[in-house]
Amino acid sequence: MGDEELPAGWEKRLSRSTGQHYYLNVHTKESQWDRPDKPAAPGNGKSADGPDEVECSHILVKHVGSRRPASWREQNITRSKAEALEIIKSYREQIVSKEADFGELAAKYSDCSSAKRNGNLGPFGRGQMQKPFEEAAFALKVGELSQPIDTDSGIHIIVRHV
Repeated sequence: MGDEELPAGWEKRLSRSTGQHYYLNVHTKESQWDRPDKPAAPGNGKSADGPDEVECSHILVKHVGSRRPASWREQNITRSKAEALEIIKSYREQIVSKEADFGELAAKYSDCSSAKRNGNLGPFGRGQMQKPFEEAAFALKVGELSQPIDTDSGIHIIVRHV
């Protein structure tokens, strides 16, 4: 069975987390597991699965496999992806246990230039961030802290403000 013909406005994607295929409505960015049987509805500019825009802060830990393994903190990042994941997990534990403040950790340790704003990325809409980051950010509730998110930039934790 070759590529399936999908109704207009749908794309078949592979979920990184489950390894299963899902279907994305390219107009509303809504996704579903079931194969669509009619063309995607353009929607009314609002997607049913949440806001068009969120505001988040993040902490980024880059590693040697990152798209640009350098930051304002280090000219040449040589840590492994596994080390980066351990670091981000320890930051997350410190935040969850209230040993440390998200913004303070971001300001000191994030490999993103947003560190100077305590990790705040400001408001952003769909299609502006790398897909795994966007999916995690839009799935969070206000005030919720994400699990570690792996993107081409490195490994992040995200907290949603708005």
